[in-house]
Amino acid sequence: MPTSRQPRRNQVPGPTVPVYVISVAAELTGLHPQTLRQYDRAGLVSPGRTGGGGRRYSLRDIELLREVAELTASGIGLEGVRRILELEHQVAALRARNAELRGQVAELQSALEATLATLRGHRPNLPALRPPGGAITPFLQSPH
Repeated sequence: MPTSRQPRRNQVPGPTVPVYVISVAAELTGLHPQTLRQYDRAGLVSPGRTGGGGRRYSLRDIELLREVAELTASGIGLEGVRRILELEHQVAALRARNAELRGQVAELQSALEATLATLRGHRPNLPALRPPGGAITPFLQSPH
């Protein structure tokens, strides 16, 4: 029986776990190991390292290497690839932030509606708040 320190057999590593040596990563991507080293030196991919300095690639690294290979095959230079990857990362971060802000707006709208409903319920008890000859402020009036 495996202990908590021993990995289970047939267990697939997570996408960010660096497990693939450079020869396996090269085979999985169809790239030469020297190309993988070049991409590492250029900062396009950052594989994990063993205690002895050997590279270990994760599934996410493999996907990134495939994307880099596709971009370079279409004629884009390494600087262009780096910029594209940076922009993709920024777009992903902005989308996540946008979703977060939309959630906050929805929560605030819900809280506002609840507050307005409470205020509308108290409206009959607030005749003294009406200005002479005026109406209660528009946001306290019944919805259309």
